[in-house]
Amino acid sequence: MVRWILMLIATLAFAPAGAELYKWTDAEGNVHYSDEPPPANARNPEKKKLTDKPSAPPLPYSLQQAMKNFPVTLFSYDCGDGCIRAAALLAKRGIPHSAKDPLDAAIREELKKATGGDEVAPVLLVGRRVLKGFEEGAWNGAFDAAGYPSTPIAPLPPAEEPKPAAEAAAPAADPEQPPPQN
Repeated sequence: MVRWILMLIATLAFAPAGAELYKWTDAEGNVHYSDEPPPANARNPEKKKLTDKPSAPPLPYSLQQAMKNFPVTLFSYDCGDGCIRAAALLAKRGIPHSAKDPLDAAIREELKKATGGDEVAPVLLVGRRVLKGFEEGAWNGAFDAAGYPSTPIAPLPPAEEPKPAAEAAAPAADPEQPPPQN
């Protein structure tokens, strides 16, 4: 039995990334592990795919709670110093957020619904709290009140980048066709 466990560990340790591992039981009840597919008469065949992608460590519970109870959304576009400083503050504090471009009509309607007006950018939502325009002290206060850390916790989930409505609705390009010439 120990020999089989050692063989399994060796197979897993030295298997190339993306390799497939098979487990099956033969007619006599012996369990086999191999990188070769099982024979046709194998019982209970299983196939596992080995990857070299490490799983990200779980986020701290306090950050998970802040993200769940007070999700952060930044409405901004290339609006100059305010938008640049807003994005820099989110990056500096390591705040997981979704970034939305209010120049897109659907996003603009979402922003109007959230703020009750036509503010353009930057606008920050922390849960249901709305902050219009960039003011570092107010934004830090909102993050602190929501329970976000004051320094980044690595690694963070990437910010959600929505696709523009026109791009999302467009059909996928056919790889066999050359792109249209303008």
